[in-house]
Order: sequence, then structure tokens, then C-alpha cells
Amino acid sequence: MSTKHAHIGGESHQSIPVEMLVVGERLPFDLYVKERGVLRPLFKHGMVFTNMAKEILQERGISETFVESASSSLIDSYISKSKQEDDTTIDKSPVFRKYSFHKDQHYQIDRKLILPGTKVSFSIYSLDKFDLSQIIEADLDSPAVVESALTDLPGDLVINKSQIHLYNEYISSLLRHPESAKNMPRSVKPVAMREKSKMVIKDLLDDPRSGDTIKKSEDVVTNLVDCMLENNDAIYDLLSLSNYDYYTYTHSVNVAVLSLGLGNAVNMSRAEIEELGLGALLHDIGKSAISQEILNKQGKLDDIEYRIIQNHVIEGQNLLKFHKNISDNSMTSLMQHHEKLTGKGYPFNLIGKDIKINGRITAIADCYDALTTNRPYKQAVSPFNALSIIAKETGNYDPELLRAFIKMLGKIK
Repeated sequence: MSTKHAHIGGESHQSIPVEMLVVGERLPFDLYVKERGVLRPLFKHGMVFTNMAKEILQERGISETFVESASSSLIDSYISKSKQEDDTTIDKSPVFRKYSFHKDQHYQIDRKLILPGTKVSFSIYSLDKFDLSQIIEADLDSPAVVESALTDLPGDLVINKSQIHLYNEYISSLLRHPESAKNMPRSVKPVAMREKSKMVIKDLLDDPRSGDTIKKSEDVVTNLVDCMLENNDAIYDLLSLSNYDYYTYTHSVNVAVLSLGLGNAVNMSRAEIEELGLGALLHDIGKSAISQEILNKQGKLDDIEYRIIQNHVIEGQNLLKFHKNISDNSMTSLMQHHEKLTGKGYPFNLIGKDIKINGRITAIADCYDALTTNRPYKQAVSPFNALSIIAKETGNYDPELLRAFIKMLGKIK
């Protein structure tokens, strides 16, 4: 396999097939891709080309990259290098790989629903930073009774993802037979609704092209809106703000709840609120196309990884654009939730009035939930501090919506 020369825009470039890029090796030159006959920069000199980057290029149908011909003397020596491990990247560590595997194989549940006196048919674990430990051992043949409250255990409570259906049945049983649990809290209904909503989004992230699951997502939003309109305080039970780690499915439901609440606070109509909520619920569906190694990375992303993460917006658009039930207003939440009024957002660098209200609302909700979620490597900030941080980003977020958002969350301590 060999490279070839191309002249684009008056400049001479040498092509390198994606298959010839060396995984694990730092790029000794700037790398470009061609779109509609125009070259645009992709990765900068000095960046490590990862296996995940290669897979995403291939998934997007990009088979050829380009290097300025002035750097051609570096190409032969670069290609001839054997693949080497880059020990400076945190995702190479055995601890991280074990943690990433555990997180990918398990599903986060809400401890508020694991009540003393109830019987569970699924094993429960604590995932505390990088450590996984079993709390309750159970299965269909050998169910276990929850003997004491699990509220003080460190980390997140998780179950094996193969047992999610058993957790779903457990929640349904709680709702059907509340007398089976001692001291059933008043908030169990909205918490159960949130947990069932998370399961729908988890299914969608696993199979983002499923029309049936998209329909279930619409039902989720309808139920959330009904719950919030019946009881304005339900928003505080529908939110999950005490996680020890970031889970896309939990984050998606939180952003939907926060967006619905803010839409209601600024007097949107029922139809407008539902369109906003559906877009907010699906805003991160594009992350289904991104490797768990990048999504779970415990530290700062390098330039390549950050570009890949940014691409989740376009991936989400590509996944949803053929679903007729997804309105333009719903798509706005997905497409614009990382745009900022100053033009410093992505992927389109929109400015001011070009960012529609659904995009502005979802941007605030998305940022707030990200700031108030713990990570193994970074402590979450308090709701007050999160709002202070957002407010200090002068010009990035809509000030009127932010004031309404702060007022809405006034009861959260």
C-alpha cells in the first residue's frame, strides 16, 4: 500500500489511507480530511492516534487522510514504526481498564427504591470510584430480603446489566404492592418513573436506530410532563443528583427533567414543553457511537478524544434525522445544546439569536447536571456553586432563562 499526491486549493498534499495510520503513535505532522473537495484540519501534530479515532473515521466512511507535502519526509519513517503502547495515556492503565469494564457491564440503580423488607432477585454491588464490591447476592432461584437501608453505602449502587429486567419487575411490584415495603416513602412514584425512564434511554443507547424505543421515549416525556404538571414539586424527586459517577442514561433523564421544568417555568405550551423534553431526553444519543474508553476516561481528554466527543452532536443528528416523529423543535435541543451565545460553542459556532430557545434551555440543563455529578476523579460541585459557575460565564447562557432556572431550583440545597 502506498501514498499518493493531491492538489487541493492550490496546495500540494500527500494522502495516507486510514489503514496506514499507526495506532498508539504520535503524529509527526498535521492531519487533514477532505470534505466536499475542501481540506479541513482533523488532528494536530503531536497527538496520539488512538484505536477509537481510527474506528470512528472508518464508521464515518473516511478512508483517506492528507498531510502537507512539505512533511512528506516524515511519512515513511512514521509508517514504518511498529505499534507501541503510549504509557502516558491514562486509559492504558490496568486500573482504568478494569474500572471501564465494570462500568460497562453494570447498570446504576437508585438506592431510594432498595427498601428494607423488600425481596430482590438481582445481586447488588457498590461501585465506589474504581472498586466494585458485592452488597447483596441474589437471583431468580435464590432471592434475598433487603435487611437494612443502603443509604449510607459509598459509591453508586449497580447491578449486572443482564438483570435490568429483574430490577424493572421489582419496581413494578413496589408500585403494585406498596404494603410489601416498610416505610414506603411518598416519593417512590416519581423515583420509580425516573428509573423506568433511565431504562428506556439505556435501551436506546444500546440500539439507537430502534423506532420502538424512540416511541417509548415519547411516552417517557408524556409521563414526566403529566407528573410535573400534577405536582410542581415532583421535579425534585424526578432528579437524580447524588450519583458518584457519570452515566449517560441518568444524565439524559436529568437534563430532560430540568428542561421540562424550565420550559414550564417560562410558560411554554404543553405541546412546546413535550417537544423540548423529547429533544433534551435524546440530546446525547450520539454518544452511542463513541467508545466507552473515551466516555469513561478519568481525566482530561486529549485533542483527539475531545474532537471525537464533540462529534456526538452530529452523530445524534444522523441517528434521528430519519425518524418522522422527531420534530425540528426537538432536534434543536440535540443540535444546539453545546452552542453558546458568544459563538464559542460547537458544532456550528452559532451566535446569539441563531440559538433557539430549546437549544438555550437544554444548554443550561446539560451544563448544570454535568457540574453537579460526581466523578471518580472530580468531586461534584453544589447546586449553588454550579449555578454560580454558569452565571459567571458571561454571555454564554441566556440570562433571562438562567434567572428562571435559579428560581426553579430554589428548593434544592
